[in-house]
Amino acid sequence: MPSATILEQKKAATEALANKIRESVSGVLVSYAGINVEQDTALRKALREAGVEYKVYKNSMTELAFKEAGYADLAKYLTGMTALATSREDAIAPSKILKEYADKIEFFEIKAGFLDGEILDKDSVLQLAAIPNKETLVCKIMLGIQNPLYKLAYALQAIIDKSGEAPAEETAPAEEPAAAAE
Repeated sequence: MPSATILEQKKAATEALANKIRESVSGVLVSYAGINVEQDTALRKALREAGVEYKVYKNSMTELAFKEAGYADLAKYLTGMTALATSREDAIAPSKILKEYADKIEFFEIKAGFLDGEILDKDSVLQLAAIPNKETLVCKIMLGIQNPLYKLAYALQAIIDKSGEAPAEETAPAEEPAAAAE
């Protein structure tokens, strides 16, 4: 039987993992079997650059942490060699990067995940990975706003070109000089 010190250390580690899961906006469980050192190093670098924490935990510890964090249903995916990727800021980054590697590596497989308190199955994680990143979405919104304005400017310019003169501008009456002080 483990000593009280070791049990306390395990309990503290489990609580820390549960807190990490609670504080994350999203997370993805993967089976990392079949990945070599070179691929694993590249994967970890890509995840780290995206602000995603990727770590292998014991399945029993992860199960306890999921229960504490409110994701007890994810325990059924904790079989075999399982790693967890979590992100506190970018909800899409873990699924997007891990899907990219799952497409390249035959035995590397996405199992499930979570997003803002909801449990996601494999298909939902893959759908999440298909969403463009924040910068791309902002660009699309800006282009969507900009396009009608350009069309309005072109239409107004066409009216000006056709009539040969600019539309009349309203002018404000000139201000009268202030009366001299008595």
